[in-house]
Amino acid sequence: MAQWQHVTHSDREGKSPLVSVGWGLAAGLVAAAGVLVGRKAIATASIGQGHPLKHRVLDAAAGAMQRKYPLDAMSTYLNGFHMYADDMGRQVEASHFCIHLRHDLHQCVIFDSNRPDARLIGIEYIISEERFRRLPDDEKRLWHSHHYEVKSGILQAPGIPEMAERAYFKDLVTTYGKTFHTWQVDRDDFPYGVPQLMMAFTEDGQIDAGLVAARERRLGISTADRRQRRAEIPTPTVAPGANSWLNGKSVQTRIEEVDFKH
Repeated sequence: MAQWQHVTHSDREGKSPLVSVGWGLAAGLVAAAGVLVGRKAIATASIGQGHPLKHRVLDAAAGAMQRKYPLDAMSTYLNGFHMYADDMGRQVEASHFCIHLRHDLHQCVIFDSNRPDARLIGIEYIISEERFRRLPDDEKRLWHSHHYEVKSGILQAPGIPEMAERAYFKDLVTTYGKTFHTWQVDRDDFPYGVPQLMMAFTEDGQIDAGLVAARERRLGISTADRRQRRAEIPTPTVAPGANSWLNGKSVQTRIEEVDFKH
């Protein structure tokens, strides 16, 4: 019996490093989960001030217990700028949260910031050049290219290592986006009106330098640095039909009264 106890003790000693690693990994996961829950609780509390108690309780419970699979799958955060399709003078910063849904399609929700109290201001669909070229001509008028946004450094993925970001944008530079903003945050403090078609910039001198500088100070990023580092990314030839506003005419959404069908 004493010998068996001795062997078992030695065996435990031999496994102790693995056991320690296992316990360490488990502890790390528990700690990470605690941090995430804590962050969510803090975020919920920060935007719940002034709400009735029953609403705050419901928000806290939903945040802790409900799974939001589409939101969890949105793995990429991109920061850029849009202009209204019919007015270059109206420019808006846009924080995109995207999922690569299919090989030729990304879908993004757009907020005015990356803060817990950010306002949901729009959506964007991003497709491959091959898919764009197959679109009807009328549909192409709604889409913009991403070549300048990528090459200029205007579009960024904050917090991503530079090598990984470059690989991501090497693919994105040939894509096309269709964007609608549902909240005209540059004008109204409430989501009035109908969704507005947005476009992207195509050359230097178009974007408000003050907007870019303010973003750089707030996020601690450099547009010029990213531009330099992406110089080796080939600039694609823009497919005909994109960036329709460059021809002096654009399209925009309006409210139209129609007959109701029974």
